Amino acid sequence: MSSSPSINLTNFAPRDLRGYGRNPPDPNWPNGAKIAVNFVINYEEGGENTLDNGDAQAEAMLQEKVGLQGERDIPMETQFEYGSRRGMWRLLNLFEKHNIAITVYAVGKAYEQQPDIAKAVEEGGHETASHCYRWIDYALMDAESEEKLIRQAVESFKKTSPTGRVPVGWYYGRPSPRSRALISKVYRELGLELLYQADTYADDLPYWIPDPIVGADEGLLLMPYTYDVNDFKFFVAPGFGSSMAYFEHAKNAFDTLYEEGQDGQPSYLTVALHARVIGRPGRFPAIKQFVEYISKKPDVWVATREQIARHWKAQYPYQAPSAKN
Repeated sequence: MSSSPSINLTNFAPRDLRGYGRNPPDPNWPNGAKIAVNFVINYEEGGENTLDNGDAQAEAMLQEKVGLQGERDIPMETQFEYGSRRGMWRLLNLFEKHNIAITVYAVGKAYEQQPDIAKAVEEGGHETASHCYRWIDYALMDAESEEKLIRQAVESFKKTSPTGRVPVGWYYGRPSPRSRALISKVYRELGLELLYQADTYADDLPYWIPDPIVGADEGLLLMPYTYDVNDFKFFVAPGFGSSMAYFEHAKNAFDTLYEEGQDGQPSYLTVALHARVIGRPGRFPAIKQFVEYISKKPDVWVATREQIARHWKAQYPYQAPSAKN
């Protein structure tokens, strides 16, 4: 493996607090749609922290109960197993019933543990985006170890994809300050297409930044994700106290953006899900009702993140700072 790049952490990801301003660009969604909607399922089952994976402790995030430390936590592990055994199929059945293509943020090791899911996602016309190889915290990981896991993820997806396809989009959830640059570096060295990264919550539209490896001459497309229209808030206080609270929040977000789109400012909405969370029978009606609600609305484009990113790139290709002057 080649050595990791030397990255200036104070400059490679400069903050932009101005954004598009009061009048954001019109994305010109297909068929005059007033809003684009993207459903994302985070598929992490089998790639989480567990002594069974050689980790020092059990997973402690986004679960019904607090995890054990330093021991195998069977109740915790079986909650993840529910996502792969039942929850994921329940959600895929819902979306395919409505002919909706979704994005799956897949952990490479999770697909390895249940390759039938990887096959069903691709054959169902959905997008697999990379959630890296493991669902762990990368924040304090050294660059060499992180780069190794990025490369491991790429090789893993090649093997679990029925067609050997490597994801063109990435989302960590718990990235390091070096993640953007390391993904770009690995993809460039392997000759792979990196269409977008999604570890940002900064806007309602895609936006470009200078590529963290090449610099301002080339761009990296960022596709903002969501923490608020996200079922993980069932486990975060103060969060959703009932399934219908999630439905109401998602509906409010959709209605706001739909109205803005009718007023000439279309954008996109991400609806974030987890198979082991919203896939549970008591919470499932929330997403089912939301899907049924937006399905009755005209001028809505429901698409994968890849589809939205490719559309945006065609409408607004990257312009280097010198080209804008």
